[in-house]
Amino acid sequence: MINNIYPWQEALFSQWMHAGTARHHALLLHGKAGIGKLAFAQAMAASLLCLQPQANAMACGECGSCHWLSEGAHPDFREITPEDDDNADGSKKKTRKRQQILIDQIRALNDYLALTSHRVDGMRVVLIHPLEAMNVAASNALLKLLEEPPQRTQFLLVSHQRQALLPTILSRCMQVDMPVPTREQGLQWLQAQSVTQPEWIWHYSGGAPTSVQQEDLDWYVWYQQWSPHLSRGSAMDIVAAGPVLLKQGMEHAIQVLQKWLLDIWLARHAQPLRYHPSEANTLQMLAAKLDVTRLLAFQQQLNRFKMTAQHSLNQELQLEQLLLQYKKLFG
Repeated sequence: MINNIYPWQEALFSQWMHAGTARHHALLLHGKAGIGKLAFAQAMAASLLCLQPQANAMACGECGSCHWLSEGAHPDFREITPEDDDNADGSKKKTRKRQQILIDQIRALNDYLALTSHRVDGMRVVLIHPLEAMNVAASNALLKLLEEPPQRTQFLLVSHQRQALLPTILSRCMQVDMPVPTREQGLQWLQAQSVTQPEWIWHYSGGAPTSVQQEDLDWYVWYQQWSPHLSRGSAMDIVAAGPVLLKQGMEHAIQVLQKWLLDIWLARHAQPLRYHPSEANTLQMLAAKLDVTRLLAFQQQLNRFKMTAQHSLNQELQLEQLLLQYKKLFG
């Protein structure tokens, strides 16, 4: 488990770790993806379970509790995600990636919390992420736990889309608006990670720099491969562009198109570009040829395709259809 927080989180971490008994039993850490919410929650969990936390409230990383946690075997910690997919025989066989947190996972959590903690005076920590992945049945089951929380249990709930959560869940949590890095903080952190083209990454991530840690991918190198294709507008060669965009999967390909089109729309309305400021001239030329009515329809189509991006349908054919529509945007 990660036991580090980012520079822009330090003040908030200290605040919550020194809150003691005043800390709410359920903290909802929300904000856009890529700003370090999960790392913050993991560091909190480690510190709450640590037998000898440091002066700055961070876990020591050396005690028996910290070792258990690093090995994924702490008896007083439970982490629930869509990928937490136990099989009927109790094994952890790899299965098709699941998109939802199911009610059976919350029921198992309820059974676990009915037991006493490993340490007589110890605390139990439950980490659930992303919270919006819960289906309705799971949400209702969790609500019962939040309404009558077990003693000395800390819920750490992480969400990228607070608006997707049930109002009843929101009302049972202390909502924590997670800090975002300033441009200076973000660039300093990216430089410390030896990231290629940190300035470009800062813009392309939309000010959410930790997203570069979440994928084994050199974003800038890939950008250099796909941007010449999209820059051609109606003259783009679909056969050549498709494999390049699909290299990192359908979900990333759709994300590339969405970000590129947003900047074209901003260029059309003489607004500052968000993701590709270095492509200002190219995007302005494309914006001058843009059919705005078709753009709105295409954006809706992208949203629909994104919902099924993990499906096993023929992704090459799907992407070809999208790229054909992209070409038509420019007459």
